[in-house]
Amino acid sequence: MQSSKRYLSIVFAALFMLTSLVSIQAQAAMVGTDEVIAQQQLSVDRAELKGMLQDQAVQDKLASMGVSPDQVDQRIDSLTADELAYFNTQLDEAPAGAGVVGVIVLFLVIFIITDMLCATDIFSFIHCINR
Repeated sequence: MQSSKRYLSIVFAALFMLTSLVSIQAQAAMVGTDEVIAQQQLSVDRAELKGMLQDQAVQDKLASMGVSPDQVDQRIDSLTADELAYFNTQLDEAPAGAGVVGVIVLFLVIFIITDMLCATDIFSFIHCINR
């Protein structure tokens, strides 16, 4: 009985030492102005794009294609900063009358690419390239 208590106390002491030596340390660093501006620009770009999609004609066209507004929001939120900037640049350069058509075509291209990458399964005629 005495030897088992001694063995148990040695094991607990060793565990205590190991856990106290391997503690998690917080790393603090200065955040640059560029990083803050880039993050804010990303938020503004997403909000701008979601605002453009509030147009009833765009929503009706996407609904007729079987794409829900939730799927669109998820896709916009998953875009990287570069993809979002490119997307907004394309929309800004499009003629005024072609804005709705441009948005729909661009979303279809995004949906097709994500279907090909197996991220979604919106279109049944597109096969996953990862399989």
